[in-house]
This record gives sequence, C-alpha cells and structure tokens, in this order.
Amino acid sequence: MADNDLDSFDLKILDALQSNAELSMAELGEKVGLSHTPCWRRVKRLEEAGYICGKVTLLNSKLLNLSVSVHAYITIKKHDEASLTAFESSVTPIPEIVECYSITGEKDYLLRVVVSTVDAYEIFLKNTLVHLPNVASVNSVFALKQVKYTSRLPLKKA
Repeated sequence: MADNDLDSFDLKILDALQSNAELSMAELGEKVGLSHTPCWRRVKRLEEAGYICGKVTLLNSKLLNLSVSVHAYITIKKHDEASLTAFESSVTPIPEIVECYSITGEKDYLLRVVVSTVDAYEIFLKNTLVHLPNVASVNSVFALKQVKYTSRLPLKKA
C-alpha cells in the first residue's frame, strides 16, 4: 500500500486516530462517514500496511517529575558501520533517551533525554552518555520551555 493508495477516508481515519486513539470503531466511523465494518476493515488494512505503528498515551512529564528535557549532540569517534550500529543499539534500551536521530552536520546524533533535574542529567551524562560505544563528545542543550509538543503528523487534507 503506497501513500498514493490512501483515499480521503484513510486520511480522515489517520487524522482522527492521531487526535484520539481511544475512539470506538463506531465513534471513528461516525467521525469519518463510514459504518462500523468498513471503518474496521480500513483500520486493519492501515495497521497491516504499517501506517499505524502503535497507540500510546501521552503523559504529563511535569506531574511525573520528569520536567528536564535535554538535547544532547553526540560526536562519534569512528564512522564505520559497526561503530554506528553499536552506538545505535546501545541507546535503544535506555529509558531516559526518548528520541535518537542520526543527523547531518558537525555532530552525528541528536538525543532527547528526559530526567527529573539538572543534577540527574549530570549524573546520567557522567555514568551513561559518555560511556556509550564510540562517543567522542557530548554537547548538551537544556530546553527552557516547551512551546509546542505534538505527535500529530501534518497529513495532507483529504
């Protein structure tokens, strides 16, 4: 199923589920203009094709005492495939690292790290980040305020 195979109903379904993944199939069908069964079939097809990767609940990080968000720019010592794969594999199981991107420019990776305090980040940096495979340097940038946060993708309008 290619992107151009998505019709207006598919896009409406994806958009509605981005807003509220807990919609019942009847509610979702009503929102997009389909009855229950055709809507269910489309959702299943979108899941099987990989358009829907999972469903999550967004949490309030401040209420959970995880209000410090740090962007860590990582430079790798060696750029061979094994070194890059080792680094990427090592960040996956670390819960404080909530995002990891391979990037262009002077740095190799961008991590978003979420912790409770600046002191907690310092400990995480000393005990974890600098010990990841092939790390040459870490440059940290602390977010002062979250201006926008969304998981919604900008779908083309149906």
